[in-house]
Amino acid sequence: MKKYLIIVSMVFILVPLNAQTVFEPLNKDIYSYLERLSQKGIIDLNDLIKPLSRKYISEKLIDANSKIDMLTDLEKDELYFYEKEYYVELKYFDKDYWNNSYNNFGNNLSNRYRMFSYDDDILKFGASPVVGYEISYPGVNRDVHSWMGLYGYSYLLNKIGLSFEFKTNNEHGMGIDSKKEFTPQTGIISVAHDHGKDIDYSNVNSMVSFDWGWGDIVVAKDFIEYGYAKSGNIVLSNKAPSFPFVRLRLTPFKKINFYYFHAWLSSNVIDSLMLAEYRRDIYINKYLAWHAITYTPFQGLDLSLGESIVYSDKIEPLYLMPFMCFYMADEFLSNRHDQPGDANSQMFLSVSSKNFIKNTHIYATLFVDELTLKGINGTLFVNTGTLENALDDRKLRPQMACTVGLSVADLPIDNLTVTTEYTRINPYVYGHHDPAQTYTSSSYLMGHWMGHNSDVIYLNLNYRFIRGLQADLWGEYIRKGSSDYSGQYKMPQPKFLFGLMNYYKYIGVNLKYELIHELNFETRLRVNIESHEQEEGSFQNNQVNEFAFSLSYGL
Repeated sequence: MKKYLIIVSMVFILVPLNAQTVFEPLNKDIYSYLERLSQKGIIDLNDLIKPLSRKYISEKLIDANSKIDMLTDLEKDELYFYEKEYYVELKYFDKDYWNNSYNNFGNNLSNRYRMFSYDDDILKFGASPVVGYEISYPGVNRDVHSWMGLYGYSYLLNKIGLSFEFKTNNEHGMGIDSKKEFTPQTGIISVAHDHGKDIDYSNVNSMVSFDWGWGDIVVAKDFIEYGYAKSGNIVLSNKAPSFPFVRLRLTPFKKINFYYFHAWLSSNVIDSLMLAEYRRDIYINKYLAWHAITYTPFQGLDLSLGESIVYSDKIEPLYLMPFMCFYMADEFLSNRHDQPGDANSQMFLSVSSKNFIKNTHIYATLFVDELTLKGINGTLFVNTGTLENALDDRKLRPQMACTVGLSVADLPIDNLTVTTEYTRINPYVYGHHDPAQTYTSSSYLMGHWMGHNSDVIYLNLNYRFIRGLQADLWGEYIRKGSSDYSGQYKMPQPKFLFGLMNYYKYIGVNLKYELIHELNFETRLRVNIESHEQEEGSFQNNQVNEFAFSLSYGL
């Protein structure tokens, strides 16, 4: 850690800092707004890796304003609404947007209410409470979820960006999901009471960033997402709780973006060697090194390639090098001839096409966890032998996942967006022979929430009635086989969807209204139909209808 602090300090000293970066939380509606404008060809948006910074978002709002004649009446209303939200950032780029400074509780000069706002040449600061209450009725049960906290962000000397988020949660009721495993909801680290009918947990995120125009460096505990999918991302998602990391972004040319981060994960694997010495549970250290490059040859087409590696025990200097090939570094560290090392490495790529077909976004992502063509030798490795033998089904270990998706906006009617996706996750993806090096953090997958040996078809229709009022009609069909990893290194590999079958059909309607900034009313109706195969071949079926209502302010 001391080495990291020295490196970061040198960057601050040697690089002229002249701007600031604060990331916007992933659940904000601004993301879907910019995505629609992007797939209609109105703006050029690099949203493969999220969260995006408030500064970058404000740049895109300025781009949209410059093409306001291309926006629908509703999109113009939404643009005006978001311009109020990003008042501070817009003023940084164009002082004609608003007047100069303010110092007050309540409304700032853009009429955007905040609990506290402050702005001068040295410090810019905004903070709001986070409160919410939700009642849900899954079947005959009644569950309650309440939360409260604080969110704020700040810019110091137009060079340093800061943000913090703290939220405590309580859920109680007979039908609560205390583990949040087979669900897209973010995993939790909870304290249970009353035999699991009452749980408490908290969310804490924070970041400090330094931006020098063509790049930035961030020290944070937060989420990082990679992908465009709406039903779950296979590379990086927000399924696992947030983790600390140091992230570097470089944009040496307008068409190229490079990302690197090194993260400290939670293994939840007890170090048996430390157990006797400390007489308490000491967990094995776990890390993730990750980098990717995206190339935009022209507006609307994005290509991306990257790799990552999960390793444990101690920090390895080779993985602190942003431009290092992790797979080859692992082979070097293993000190074995023609054999990859023991760390868990992955490769991934993504392709995105926006508005080549009018108002349409087509995207695909491939995640390669292991692709052994002959034998069981590593992530991407081919033993000597004939191609015919290498492609023998009995020797193949294609532990891969893929997502393909299609989204169409304003067709056939304005303000309607239709999205459909298919995701397939082959057997044993995300697994590893070392429990401390699986593709997880805090025992939750960092990729798609379904886990291996499964697939899903997803469909969503989103319609926006007026500014702030929108409805989603959605459905998904999931097939999932066994979740067992015990046969990961045996030959031949099992077929896709091996083991007892499980079928899940979900249909839902969501209605959401953001009355003013961050004040949200939401209702949800959902039908859950499940079918689980039994040992004797029969199926056990279950249907639960769920209704929920929530009122929240902040985040």
